[in-house]
Amino acid sequence: MAETYARNEPFAHVVIDNFLTSNSANQGAELFPSPNGPNWIHYLHYNEDKCALTDISKMPEFFSELIGELSTAEFLSKLECLTGVKGLVADPSLQGGGLHLTKRGGHLNVHADFTAHPITRNWRRRVNLLLYFNSQWNDSYEGHLELWSRDMTKCVQRISPILNRCVIFNTDANSFHGVPTPLNCPIDMTRNSLALYYYTESITKAKLRSTNYQARPNAGDKKSLIWVDKLMVSIYTRLKSKLGVSDQTMGKVLKRIKRHR
Repeated sequence: MAETYARNEPFAHVVIDNFLTSNSANQGAELFPSPNGPNWIHYLHYNEDKCALTDISKMPEFFSELIGELSTAEFLSKLECLTGVKGLVADPSLQGGGLHLTKRGGHLNVHADFTAHPITRNWRRRVNLLLYFNSQWNDSYEGHLELWSRDMTKCVQRISPILNRCVIFNTDANSFHGVPTPLNCPIDMTRNSLALYYYTESITKAKLRSTNYQARPNAGDKKSLIWVDKLMVSIYTRLKSKLGVSDQTMGKVLKRIKRHR
């Protein structure tokens, strides 16, 4: 699939259905943690409204074992063959990754990902793997992963997050993607996925750039809000790198702010 991966537009990527066995995919959907669980990190700001669980010790064993499988030398070798990126390493701390959950009304604006690991600064982020655990997902619920052109003029791909679908793509300065349309699923449903990020190691520190949110062409006066929020995220990213501020702590703060609005 390497040739297909390299030529796919708007940037190198592939969509793989039936990534796991059917039994495993169904088991993952059943075991996905409840949105009311105590261990979720809440990413609540203008460009993003979703939850994440990055502590492997607090995940159901199914997911900790799956993450382990997708971090082995054997799998990394296959990922290198697919993507053309050599020397990939998995992130045991799951910075920004892990289990992701989005409720009705949640979203993630179009963006290019942060470039360097916030803690291990000589790791450069190179490849994303997203695996979905949504049974009976309907297109009317929205939640599509959108891949945008490098000049942000148009959405080139809209990928529905159906059960057992895996999306793998190279991440660079203008691999713009996101879930910008607020979810329209039933109130008792959530959009569930596993996100794993892979890095390459260098001798020197990789350039630290925070998540680069972008306004869509029809954003209008929302462009300024997207920019201001992006600036705040950039400041937080640098504090996180220098002072060790955790996503868990910031998530609690943002949750309290939202509760008292």
